[in-house]
Amino acid sequence: MNSRTRTRSQKSAYLYILPALSASLLFVGFPLAQTMWYSLHRWDGLSTPIWVGFDNYIEQVMSPRVQAALLHSIVFIFFFALLPVCIGLISASLLSTKRLRGLGFFRTVLFLPQVIALTVTGMAWRWMYNLNGPINEILASIGLGDLARPWLGDFDWALPAVGFVGTWIVFGFCMILFLSGIARIDPGLYDAAKIDGSGPIQEFFAVTLPGVKPELGVALTITIIGGLRSFDIVYMTTRGGPGTATTVPALEIYQQAFVDGTVGSAASIAVMLVAMIMVAALVLRRIFRTEQ
Repeated sequence: MNSRTRTRSQKSAYLYILPALSASLLFVGFPLAQTMWYSLHRWDGLSTPIWVGFDNYIEQVMSPRVQAALLHSIVFIFFFALLPVCIGLISASLLSTKRLRGLGFFRTVLFLPQVIALTVTGMAWRWMYNLNGPINEILASIGLGDLARPWLGDFDWALPAVGFVGTWIVFGFCMILFLSGIARIDPGLYDAAKIDGSGPIQEFFAVTLPGVKPELGVALTITIIGGLRSFDIVYMTTRGGPGTATTVPALEIYQQAFVDGTVGSAASIAVMLVAMIMVAALVLRRIFRTEQ
C-alpha cells in the first residue's frame, strides 16, 4: 500500500468516527467545559455569574461536609467495587467447576438487581432496613434480637448498610462477567495444573485469576466509577443522613445546585468528582495494560 492510498484510508477512517466524535463533543465535551467555566464563578443559576477564580474549589475542599462526602465515596469503593468483585470472582470460579442443575436460572436471579430500577431497589431496601422490617424480624426470630436497630438511622451503621445494597446490586454483574472470562480459558491449563498436583486454590491463582485479568480490569473500572458517582441508592435510602453520615459527592452536587441554589459551588464539586473518576480509570487502565 503506497502513501497516497494509506492517507486516503486514514481519512476514510476519520470520517467513520466523525459522527460519534461529534456527538461526544456536543453531549459530553461541551457540558463538561461549561461546568468547568461555571465552577469559577459564584452563580445561583439565574443572575449574572460573578468571577471568583478558584475560590469555589478552596471553599469546597475546606468544607467538612464535602470532606465527609469524599471520604464516604472512597468507602463506597470497597462496597461497590472490591467486595462485589471478590465475591463475583469466587462465585464464578465455584460455578464453573461444579455442574449444577438450573445454573442458568441462578445466573438470571443473581443478575436481576442490575435490571431493576435503582429507585425501586432503594425503596425496597429502605423498607427492609426499617426497625420493624424483615431484617430485624429475621434477627429476632433466630435469637439475635439485640442486634436489631434502625439501620439507616444509625450513625455508625448507616454507611455500611447503604454500601451493602451496592454490593448486592453489583456482584451479579461481576459474576457473569467473570463466568464469560473463565469460559474462554483453555481447559488443558486446568488439566496441566492437576497433573502438577495443584489443588482448587492453586488452580484458582495459577490458572483462573491470570485468565480473567481483562475481565477483572473491566469489572474494577466500571464498579469503582459506579461507587464514586453513586447517587440513586443514597438518595432513595437516606438522602445523606443521618446528619452527614452517608452523604456523597453526587448528593452534595444535587443539594447545592437544586436546593441551596449555589450552582457555581456545585459545579466545582462536579469537576473534582470527574477528576477523581478520570484518575481512577487511567490508573486502572495502566495497571491492567501492564499486567496483560
